[in-house]
Amino acid sequence: MTPARKKRLVLIGLMLAGIGIGLTFALKALDENIMFFFTPTEVAQGKAPINKLFRLGGMVVDGSVSRPGDGLTVQFDLTDNGEQVTVRYTGILPDLFREGQGIIANGKIGDDGNFIAQEVLAKHDENYMPPEIAEAMKKASEAKASVN
Repeated sequence: MTPARKKRLVLIGLMLAGIGIGLTFALKALDENIMFFFTPTEVAQGKAPINKLFRLGGMVVDGSVSRPGDGLTVQFDLTDNGEQVTVRYTGILPDLFREGQGIIANGKIGDDGNFIAQEVLAKHDENYMPPEIAEAMKKASEAKASVN
């Protein structure tokens, strides 16, 4: 093998190694920043990850919103017409937040089994519902109807 070919082969090997390292870093960053969506039924069934952030979506149960203590902490239940999950959030809720409305909360399951939200997102108009919530509610209603 000539010295020029050896040089070219080493250069190609280094380029492939660099691409591999870059791809590894990109996939690791993507894995750390991805946030999956779960419904209250899936959380109640234990399908949601423990100690990892995810999104929980559903409808706020009427009469479930309470403010324990004097601070900014609020507690409410979310449902997909199948199961209910208690959500605790400390902070200022969106202006559009209210009972009977669809929301998505970002957070994780706490030690007590309740969902500890870091962010609460409310829908922005009367006709809109996030597609994930609409589909989950439809599936929960169909499952409930097939049981009865």
